[in-house]
Amino acid sequence: MSVEIKNLTHVYMKDTVFEHKALNNISLTIEDGEFVGLIGHTGSGKSTFIQHLNALLKPSSGSIIIDGINITSKGVALKKIRQTVGLVFQYPEHQLFEETVFKDVAFGPQNLGLPQQEIEARVKEALTLVGLDFDKLKDVSPFELSGGQKRRVAIAGVLAMKPKVLILDEPTAGLDPKGRDEILGEIKKLHQLQKLTVVLVSHSMEDIANLVDRIIVMSKGQIVLTDTPRNVFKQADLLQDIGLDVPQVTHLVNELNKKGLSIKECISVDEAYEELIKYLRSN
Repeated sequence: MSVEIKNLTHVYMKDTVFEHKALNNISLTIEDGEFVGLIGHTGSGKSTFIQHLNALLKPSSGSIIIDGINITSKGVALKKIRQTVGLVFQYPEHQLFEETVFKDVAFGPQNLGLPQQEIEARVKEALTLVGLDFDKLKDVSPFELSGGQKRRVAIAGVLAMKPKVLILDEPTAGLDPKGRDEILGEIKKLHQLQKLTVVLVSHSMEDIANLVDRIIVMSKGQIVLTDTPRNVFKQADLLQDIGLDVPQVTHLVNELNKKGLSIKECISVDEAYEELIKYLRSN
């Protein structure tokens, strides 16, 4: 499902001394099935931007068209929009509240008035999609789970609504390396299996480089660059000017080349490994 943003502007506390333009005339298209990474320094407008995509915020001006429907128009069905566009906030496990994993994931589908059989099918499918065992965990309290498992249950709750667009705001924040890798692996699988349109907000250049088709770079409420990860990370000076960086492995390869090696520019560890092996074998 495609998302078309036209001249989107958002002003907080308009016509007061605290007026702040968080988004400034953004125009952008996210294609159906695309996996997009959204990066930017703190205060760049990322959070404000993604909250417009499922109508949690209304723009001061401009429009957002999802699957041909202008979600910013008057009278639009907000409930339908929030089914279509699933938003997973940072630390979503803080929103867990039910007695069991089943009840927590079932909360959204129940509010849709679905029959019990359909609710159970959705809960089972959603938990399976995030790599959790339905039979083992359905009757367990979500508060007894590990941090990574809680995060997955929270994501499953959004998936049970069967969104066509999935937005994830820093989905690995606060997790240990194992939990982080597991969550990212499940997100990648989700995109491949469900053909969802995915927007991933992250401060990790490594995660973005390894996962997404395209990167959107924001600064001061505007889009300053959008391109493939490889092309974006070639713009190291621009990224540094706006408080961002390139992946660590890119720094490493650049330093090795300064010392006389001749290795192709790399943006992932796997890529760097292959290039280093090639270099060593040819020398």
